Amino acid sequence: MNIAVLGGSGFVGRNLMKLRLMNAEIQTVSLRNIYWKEAVGLADIMINLVGKAHDHEGTVSEEDYSFANVELVKEIFDTFTKSDARLLIHVSSIAAVEEFESEEPLKEESICNPFSLYGKTKRQAEEWLLQQILPENKKVIILRPPMIHGPGDKGNLGLLYKIISKGLPYPLASFDNSRSFLSVDNFCFFISEIIKNENEMETGIYHICDDEPVSTKEIINIIKKITNKKTPNLSIPKIFIQGIGRVGDILPLPINTKRLKKMTGSLIVSNEKIKKALKITTLPASAHEGLENTIKSFV
Repeated sequence: MNIAVLGGSGFVGRNLMKLRLMNAEIQTVSLRNIYWKEAVGLADIMINLVGKAHDHEGTVSEEDYSFANVELVKEIFDTFTKSDARLLIHVSSIAAVEEFESEEPLKEESICNPFSLYGKTKRQAEEWLLQQILPENKKVIILRPPMIHGPGDKGNLGLLYKIISKGLPYPLASFDNSRSFLSVDNFCFFISEIIKNENEMETGIYHICDDEPVSTKEIINIIKKITNKKTPNLSIPKIFIQGIGRVGDILPLPINTKRLKKMTGSLIVSNEKIKKALKITTLPASAHEGLENTIKSFV
């Protein structure tokens, strides 16, 4: 079995290259190579990680997002239909549905409400893929993960770690939330199980995430445990913190409105559909175990 990982040079791709599947050869393919179509021509399975991620600096244009998250997907799909590959796994994002808060667990049939150009273009690519007519011998699996984390990737977890590890009080204790995450080990497990059981999967969208949502307060406690810090949490009034976030939209502060919403809002994802399809009962790592592994890598 030949597996081609498109856009495999990033954090997630580097971890996918470590997959151990019987009789499988995994190669990373860069679309910067003008011969990338020839490189994936003999693949049995294509995994698409190509895309433009969140732009916290506000420097990426709408055209950049459209090209990376929509037009390249169309080109990859066209190459897939003309190749010998029988399965295309397209990694989208839960941002295609919701990015900040949701009162109910997000399911595949939830109404999509993307906010950013990132979320909107991810959703556009999903819609386009679902409208295409597939040959009988081919399938397209669209995966929507929440934030993927693991050793080697810092993101918002890195920001929290910097605050707590320096002995600074956590200033957002007045917010009570619960969010779904996905450890990179569990991500790779989902990919492995899809490949092993591809005959059990139907073309369509699947949400993937850790089994348990976690609050920001729980993440803070994990960081304190690992760094052995006893600093207190501060319950600063929400309205004051939100005001700082608005200032961060203008000035280069560590927190802006978008980042604050992602750190304090509740966003729970349901992975029931894919676990049922793959007959999965438990994942290799709990949400807490995955977070501990990531945070330990910061030390």
